Amino acid sequence: MNRTKRLVALALAAILLLLPLSGCKQYAPNEVLYVYNWGEYMDETVNELFEQETGIKIIYKIYDNNESMYAVVKNAPGTYDVVFPSDYMVGRMIAEEMLEPINFENVPNFQYIMDDFKNLDYDAGNRYSVPYTWGMVGLLYNTKIVKETPKSWDALWDEQYKGRILMYNNSRDTLGISLLRNGCSLNTTSEAELRVANDALIKQKDLLQAYVSDDIFGKMESGSAALCPAYGGDAISMMGENPDLACVFPEEGTNRFIDCVCIVKDAPNKEAAEKYINFLCRQDIAELNRDFTAYSTPQQQVYDALPEEIKNDPIAYPKAEVIQKSEVYDHLPQETLELYNSLWNDLKNK
Repeated sequence: MNRTKRLVALALAAILLLLPLSGCKQYAPNEVLYVYNWGEYMDETVNELFEQETGIKIIYKIYDNNESMYAVVKNAPGTYDVVFPSDYMVGRMIAEEMLEPINFENVPNFQYIMDDFKNLDYDAGNRYSVPYTWGMVGLLYNTKIVKETPKSWDALWDEQYKGRILMYNNSRDTLGISLLRNGCSLNTTSEAELRVANDALIKQKDLLQAYVSDDIFGKMESGSAALCPAYGGDAISMMGENPDLACVFPEEGTNRFIDCVCIVKDAPNKEAAEKYINFLCRQDIAELNRDFTAYSTPQQQVYDALPEEIKNDPIAYPKAEVIQKSEVYDHLPQETLELYNSLWNDLKNK
């Protein structure tokens, strides 16, 4: 969703807040829900509408990657009620008993989540998570600078773009791209494969403009950078802002991700958290978030209502043969996670 549409959405929310409430149950004014989400990952009106309908106050904070969210929740239990981890991080948080089981009697709108996104390996039985968005990581590039369509992740190591290449500022995605480039699985536990991938990133470092998180938007939309990996929804949003941008899925394959909504262990307000998750699964609210983020939706009603041009968008809804070459991150063994941390620290400190 472009910035102009976001301003319009804010204006509409302001109008809605002026309308009288009718039939809305009001909760105690001191009832508060603490929500921790990715940046640029929710329509600005959604929390206002939830507060208006329920009387529950939302304290909303953002993070820029799974690992930073994990560290905050791990080191400060009971601080947040709701978080939005990706698939593999859901698995890790379940294994470490960091999440509360969800009472799905309080989340009836879960029935509208597509079956393809239920009972997956990271949360078999769907006890702890509800899918929020999904997508695939593409290679975003500026066609004014990169004249030929890139086919491989090798483009991120191309010396002719020195100083104009961006990489993600998190270990799983960045090492994952280097693994794919070397023909390895995203979920390898081989120390040798991981060290070779990290060595390639060390050699690449001199070519980079920056490691990025949400600052990817300004850099690519302004044309100050030429190439970067990009989550599908982000790529679509950036292409909407800068028509010179294009996106492809490299021939080596890529990551397919599912981001979820979860309740933190010992959440201060579990009942309100379940109301919030149910609210996010409601068609009108899920549509607001899909329009804002441009990420692919797991909500059946929202998908069915999409115009054909969006359903046929190869970045938002890739063809089956592209999806077959993708891989979902698994929760890795502890020794592999420790190796990731060591390699990442080594890379960042070089």
